[in-house]
Amino acid sequence: MSKTVKGYILGIFSAVCYGTNPLFAVPLYACGLTVASLLFYRYLIAALILAVIMIVRGVSFRLSRGELGLLMLMGILFALSSVFMFESYHYMDVGIASTLLFMQPVYIAIILWLFFHDRISLRTVIAIAVCLIGVTCLCNPGEGAVVTAKGVILNLFSSLFYALYMIIVNKSRIRNVPGLTITFYSLVFGQIVLAATTNGFTEVQSLIGQPAIAWVCVFGLALVATVGALLTVAIAIKLVGSVIVSILGAFEPITGVCVGALVFGEILTPKAIIGIVLILVSVIAIVFKPVHLSHSKTQ
Repeated sequence: MSKTVKGYILGIFSAVCYGTNPLFAVPLYACGLTVASLLFYRYLIAALILAVIMIVRGVSFRLSRGELGLLMLMGILFALSSVFMFESYHYMDVGIASTLLFMQPVYIAIILWLFFHDRISLRTVIAIAVCLIGVTCLCNPGEGAVVTAKGVILNLFSSLFYALYMIIVNKSRIRNVPGLTITFYSLVFGQIVLAATTNGFTEVQSLIGQPAIAWVCVFGLALVATVGALLTVAIAIKLVGSVIVSILGAFEPITGVCVGALVFGEILTPKAIIGIVLILVSVIAIVFKPVHLSHSKTQ
């Protein structure tokens, strides 16, 4: 198997792993777990696994004082993105939510233009306009689909927080820190947000006494949607480059849509399909230009 083919396969696999977030989260809600509780276990398990991998690979845990402060900020943004994303699943179809999350490159393009004076091409402007039309379609997808204003707002803020996280990765001294180290500390410092929302972790719900499906889903979030996705995307970027991997990231919302329709019985209206296609096309058009930021994505 050639390196290019392997890179494509791993890129698709990583995107599919990311797209399984609702597959594991929704059953946990049915078991009565709160967003903060499931994220606490997800972050904890994933951080422990990453720590072992870092030790085995000889990746340094060392940080400078400046890096420590930045990673604390990034961990907070990282966790806020996750909290808002998982909360949005309560208020809208998970397939539509997964598609709206794919808007991160649009936010990045706009932020880099406004605050870093990056040039913005006519193609990017058109792509952003097309994306907004797609979002409009998803906000009112028609009879049968479940979408609320609160769900859309939560989802858009989730995407914004993660876009800010990625910009810090690429526009600060953090870009020289190994990707595994960045993600490990993002998970660790992300617990600050979870501590704040659970009264110092005292309100984290115990998994003891929960059905087997709860344990399976918690470990699925940590192993598949976090560690598995992280490791495969890192390899894929090395093999085929960040731009190609970002385009293959379209399989993430596609996976979310399939999970919503096939597993949870969500209805895909013609208007919703049009909105999904418009967002996918616009994001791919933006990614094809140099504004793209390479990153390790985990929500």
